[in-house]
Amino acid sequence: MHLKLTFADISVIYLKLHRYRYTESADVKPRGTLRERIIRVLLNEPEGTLTKYRLAKNAECSFPWTHEFLGKLEELRLVKDTKVTDYAGLVKYWLDVKTRPEKKEYMHKDPISLIRKAQLPYVLTTYQAENLVQHYLFPSRTDLYIKTEDIEKWHNLIITGGLVGKGNMRLLTTDSHVFYNSSERQDLNVVSIPQLIVDLLAEGGVCAEAAEKLLEKVMEHAVRTQ
Repeated sequence: MHLKLTFADISVIYLKLHRYRYTESADVKPRGTLRERIIRVLLNEPEGTLTKYRLAKNAECSFPWTHEFLGKLEELRLVKDTKVTDYAGLVKYWLDVKTRPEKKEYMHKDPISLIRKAQLPYVLTTYQAENLVQHYLFPSRTDLYIKTEDIEKWHNLIITGGLVGKGNMRLLTTDSHVFYNSSERQDLNVVSIPQLIVDLLAEGGVCAEAAEKLLEKVMEHAVRTQ
């Protein structure tokens, strides 16, 4: 028996397949993103107390991918199971593979007051965050990670009293897992300590100096990652 398909039938099948592929690909994160999630969790909880299943859950990654990537980190002698054996080395590895966030720049007379009034999710990083955590850098610029879906809301808030262009404020968008293990300091939300260290290192200059000092404190247990 031969099955005959009309042009309309073929069109419907094509549309369904296209929709399926689009839906599937939209849910799949790039490997680089998953890799950073695992590193972020390991550096926040480096003592090896996490099971591999819990690590995968906290990183929002599949167990097979987590297991595979841990194997690579073990080969590099950065971890043993879920215990970080070379903390500075893993930070350096993260810096080497780190994805650059998307950035929008602004000038605003009082970024901190704006942030406090915004009532939108955010976490501070680089200068402002470091000043709240360690007090080494002058907070000359306010960098904050925001949710991608909130870009337009933040933009509209900022331009009511500010200007678009290179200035003292940057909105950063990237994988939402960057909010993992964030904390509150002086009523402001700040990225986790490992995230702050790698962000400072990526900035270079005096920020890298601040990162090295903070990294030393973490390794000496003078500053907790959790």
